[in-house]
Amino acid sequence: MDEAELFKKRVAYIDTLRGLYRRERLIGFLAVLAGAGLIVPSRFVFAWPHWVIWAGYGLIAVGWVLMIYVIWRRTQWRRANPFNPNV
Repeated sequence: MDEAELFKKRVAYIDTLRGLYRRERLIGFLAVLAGAGLIVPSRFVFAWPHWVIWAGYGLIAVGWVLMIYVIWRRTQWRRANPFNPNV
């Protein structure tokens, strides 16, 4: 096996790994952004309802839980499917 073929297989393996749980990762990221979008205006608008601030903190927590879940699941997949250039 030459070096170019090994490189192609490694790139395909990395692309597969990056594609895992993409939807969950995007939802987690958007939840963190939405939570921050609810919390940041509370610094400038003093009449901002407290339940909106708590909802923002909740969204940030849910987003981080989703992203940690994705990292954990991708690590599990990687351990179960190590890179093998002979496949």
